[in-house]
Amino acid sequence: MSANTSTSAASAPAVTLTIAGSEATGGAGAQADLKTFQELGVYGITALTCIVSFDPNDSWNHRFVPVDPQVITDQLEAIMTAYDLDTVKIGMLGTPATIDVVAKALQSQDWKNLVLDPVLICKGQEPGAALDTDKALKAQILPLATFVTPNHFESMSLSGMDSIETVEDLQEAARRIHEASGAVVLAKGGVRLEGDDAVDVFYDGETMEVLRAPKVGEVAVSGAGCTLAAAITAELGKGATPLEAAKTAKAFVTEGIRNRVSSNAPFDALWQGNAGQGPAL
Repeated sequence: MSANTSTSAASAPAVTLTIAGSEATGGAGAQADLKTFQELGVYGITALTCIVSFDPNDSWNHRFVPVDPQVITDQLEAIMTAYDLDTVKIGMLGTPATIDVVAKALQSQDWKNLVLDPVLICKGQEPGAALDTDKALKAQILPLATFVTPNHFESMSLSGMDSIETVEDLQEAARRIHEASGAVVLAKGGVRLEGDDAVDVFYDGETMEVLRAPKVGEVAVSGAGCTLAAAITAELGKGATPLEAAKTAKAFVTEGIRNRVSSNAPFDALWQGNAGQGPAL
C-alpha cells in the first residue's frame, strides 16, 4: 500500500489554478486555460470570475455578467483548502469588487508563481467602469504578480508609453513594466508590429530576449493571449525557468494559431490540441 502511495505521489501532476472568466464560444478565458493545462500535463482547476458571451445580434460584442463576489470567495476557499497551491494564473477579473476579493484571497498565502494576464479593458462596459477596473487591477493585483504578459495595448498602458511601433519600443516597454512591478515580463507584439515575425520581448531585470516566430496570418486569433499565459503557468508549475516557460509557451501558441478553429463567428480560435495535429472537424 505504501509503495503504491509513493509511486502515485511521485507521478502526480503539478496542480495549477486559473482565476478567470468563462467565454462561451470556448476560444478564450477559463476554457482555453484548462485545455492548455491539460495538454501540457498539469492538473488544472478554475475559479470563475465572470461569464462572457458574444452577442451575434450585435456585431459579436461582449455580453458581460460578473460572478457574485461571495461566490468567487467561496470557490477560492474550497480550492485553496483542497490543494496546496503555489502556481496561479490570473485572467479576466472584470470589476473592482471582483479584484478586491481575488486580491484578498491571493494575499492569504505565498505564491511561487503568480502569472498575470492583465486584461485592462472589457468592451461592453461603460468607460467609467472600465477605468475603475483598470486602476484597481494595477493597484491590487499587479504588485502581487511574479510574471506578467501584457499585449500591445496593455504594454502601452502599463509602461506609460504613447505608442509601441518597433521591437525597440517593445523592449523599452518591457523594461519599464518590470521596473514598476518587479515581475518578469513577456510583452507581446504579436501581429501588431510590422514585419514577417510575431515578436514578443522577455525581460526579467537581467535578461532581455526577443522571441520570434513567423506570423501565421495578420489577424489576431481568439485565445492566443489566454493560452500563452496559461502555457507559461503550466511550465512554471512543472519547474521550468521563466525564460524556458516563455519559449515553450510561444511555440505552443504558434502551433495553436497554425491549427486554428473556424466557426460561424467572425473570428477564429486557437487550437490547444497536440502540436502539429489540427482538430478533426
